[in-house]
Amino acid sequence: MTLKRLFAVALSLALIGWLAADGRWRGVGEVFARVPLSVLAVSALGFGLSYSLRALRVWDEFRRHASGRFGACLRIVLIHSAMINVLPFRGGEAAFPLLLRQTFGVPLPRALASLFWFRLQDAFAVMGVAALVWPGLPTLLKLAGAVSVFALAWWLPRWARAPHAWADHGGLTAKLAKLRDAFAESTRHARFGWLWTLTNWSVKLAAQAWLLAALIPAALDVGAAGALGAELAAILPVQGVAGFGTYEAGAAAALLPSGVALGTGLQVALALHLFVIAVSVSGGALAWLVPVAAPAEASAPDADPSADVQSASSAADSTRPAP
Repeated sequence: MTLKRLFAVALSLALIGWLAADGRWRGVGEVFARVPLSVLAVSALGFGLSYSLRALRVWDEFRRHASGRFGACLRIVLIHSAMINVLPFRGGEAAFPLLLRQTFGVPLPRALASLFWFRLQDAFAVMGVAALVWPGLPTLLKLAGAVSVFALAWWLPRWARAPHAWADHGGLTAKLAKLRDAFAESTRHARFGWLWTLTNWSVKLAAQAWLLAALIPAALDVGAAGALGAELAAILPVQGVAGFGTYEAGAAAALLPSGVALGTGLQVALALHLFVIAVSVSGGALAWLVPVAAPAEASAPDADPSADVQSASSAADSTRPAP
C-alpha cells in the first residue's frame, strides 16, 4: 500500500475514532431528527437535478455516440457517482470510461480523456466560486484569484489543441502525445460543456448549502461556506476512504469563521456526507437495474478486456472527485 493510501486510511480511521468517542454516532441521528422531511426532499431533488445536468454534459460531448439516448447518459452518471462513493481510493472513477465503452462503444483513451476534462472543469468551477465568495479576503485578491482560475481554464484546452510534435520523439513523450490529443478531442466536442458544468455546480452547492444550514441550524450563507469547504477538500490529491475524513474536515474548517464549533461542524458535515452517499447509491442502484443495449460495434475494441479495467483504474486514480 502506498504512502498516499496509508494516509487516506489514517484520515478515515481518525474520523471513526472521533465518532466512537463519547457516543457521537447517536448525535448524528439527532441531527437528522431535527430536520423537516420537506428539507430532505428538496435537497434530494436538488441532487437529482445535479445528476441530470451532468448527464446533459455527457450527452453533449458524446452526442454522435449517444444518438439522442439521454437516459443511457443518465444511467452512466448515476452508476459512476455511486461507484465513487462505494469503492475506496477513487476506484469508482474507472466506472465512467468503462460504462462509456460498454454503452456507446467509446474508445478507452477517449473516455479517459473526457473524465480528466470533467474533473478539471469541476475543479475550476469550485475554485472559481471559492475565489469569488471566500469570506475575509480583500475584494482585489478575490478578483485576482477568480481571474487566474478562469484564465487557466481558458488556456488549457487551447494549449492541448495547439499543433505539436511530441509524437515524433518516441518513448514516454509519444505516449503523452496520445493523451494530449485525446484530451484535446474531449475539449473540442462538448459545445455547452461549461454551461452544464457551472449550472450543475450551482445546483449541487445550493442543495448542499440548504441541507447543511438546516442541519446546523444556521443561515444559508453559513451552510454555503461549509458546502464549499467540503467540495474544496474533494479536490485535494489525498482523500479518505470513500471521502470520509477529508470531506468532513473541509466542511468543518470552512464553518469555523462563522462561529460553528469544530465538533459540531464535523458532526453536521458527516450527516450531510451520509445523505449525499445515500442519494447517490440509491440512484446508482436504480440505474443498475435498468438494462442497456450494448453498442452494435465498438469504435476501437481491445484484445484483452482486463487490460481496460487496469488502465481505467490507474488513470482514474489521478482524477479528482465530484460525487
